[in-house]
Amino acid sequence: MRALSQAARVTEHHANPMPASSLHWFRDDLRLADNPALSAAVAHGPTLFLYILDEGGSRRPLGGASRWWLSRSLAALASALEAKGSELVLMRGDPAAILPRVVETSGVDLVTWSRRYDAPSMALDSRLKADLTAAGTRVESFNAALLNEPWQVATKTGDPMKVFTPYWRAARAVGEPAAPMPAPRRMASLPLPAALAAMAVSHAELALEPTRPDWAGGLRETWTPGEAGAAARLSEFLAGPLDGYGEGRDRPDRVATSRLSPHLRFGEIGPRQIWHATRSAIESGDASAGSSDVEKFLSEVGWREFSYHLLFYNPDLATENFNRRFDAFPWRRDEPALERWQRGLTGYPIVDAGLRELWTTGWMHNRVRMITASFLIKHLLIDWRQGEDWFWDTLVDADPANNAAGWQWVAGSGADASPYYRIFNPVTQGLKFDTAGRYVRRWVPEIAGLDDSLIHEPWKADAGALRRAGIALGETYPRPIVDLDLGRKRALDALAMTRSEDAPG
Repeated sequence: MRALSQAARVTEHHANPMPASSLHWFRDDLRLADNPALSAAVAHGPTLFLYILDEGGSRRPLGGASRWWLSRSLAALASALEAKGSELVLMRGDPAAILPRVVETSGVDLVTWSRRYDAPSMALDSRLKADLTAAGTRVESFNAALLNEPWQVATKTGDPMKVFTPYWRAARAVGEPAAPMPAPRRMASLPLPAALAAMAVSHAELALEPTRPDWAGGLRETWTPGEAGAAARLSEFLAGPLDGYGEGRDRPDRVATSRLSPHLRFGEIGPRQIWHATRSAIESGDASAGSSDVEKFLSEVGWREFSYHLLFYNPDLATENFNRRFDAFPWRRDEPALERWQRGLTGYPIVDAGLRELWTTGWMHNRVRMITASFLIKHLLIDWRQGEDWFWDTLVDADPANNAAGWQWVAGSGADASPYYRIFNPVTQGLKFDTAGRYVRRWVPEIAGLDDSLIHEPWKADAGALRRAGIALGETYPRPIVDLDLGRKRALDALAMTRSEDAPG
């Protein structure tokens, strides 16, 4: 049979148009509600719901705790889609190769995704959008992760912001965040062609959770990943800890923070949802917090926004000093000290409590994050990047913006950073924020028998007090790894070296 002419093919196409269909590529937006990219795909027609475990090598690999969270979050997402009569398709490999093949084989005419802001992800997305568009497929991306896009907030001269307070003032001036969107009521799945079914993998085949050994017992006891778990966590916070948040957020011995960070990290809840739920709870009387508590909580959402602003304009935030003067800083290589810090065996109870909380639950109270980071950087003179890397592997909320920005803030090398000479003293911090030692006793039980007056300074206990508490310093609990005064002096001496004429910046 003679081949159709181009004009005939065009006529035939218009006479028998292909039905509209779409693909939504889930990434860090593992929810159905307030997901504009998902809603756009569903509104367009039957949708292929796809998640690709990125093994392409361009992005920073997830740490162990984040992989555990991702596993549980994907399972929750699959269940939520199934409840609406849809299916989550899982694949693994390089998205640059997988996504074009899936689009071509499925025949979809629209691809949607939620934007990401780290440099490798943006480069990948730009490449894929160009290739898919050239092949005739429409691609649309949406903001699901932030109140404002990084480029929407700038100085009066149009430059990136470097200090949080003016950043947050400018961000608030942009206007009230848009109201969150509800989850689509109907979500028709696009039938999966056999060729794509052969590419799909099971949840178990993703192999995201630890097995030998299985170290995730504490994570399972502590968290409920998924969109429903995020909503429950927010409701509990608004009904309780929000009242008094301004003061209570610094107390690791209390349940006084939202603990929404891992849910935000994986997009199980979005900042617009948090913002409007908080406002609504106050206006309806469901929450009794004062305005100062509310504003402080929302400013913490703002700090996350600021961190993404920094990451967008400083793509090497996790590896390069924001303040290049710190390139001259004389860090120490001390693997034994680093390991003692990681294991919570420094001899300083609140530092050890924080690292053990992290290892057990995949999370650490924010005040204690600052204390432990300061101790590593300043008292031990160990490079902040080694601490950032440990947090990346062990935090369930290991976020490419927050984690790096937080470590650089403590180091003094970051934007709007804590000055290097501000050195957190773990004893005075413990006495101030864990006065009765409840936090330390929970995570460092071997010294729990000490009186409140000694719980943060066990080396000051006399022989009788140690004996009554069942403690043998240097055996059942370590002696301090470094003298605080000497460590402080050493840190300040090191800082002086960055002020030399030869220092960069």
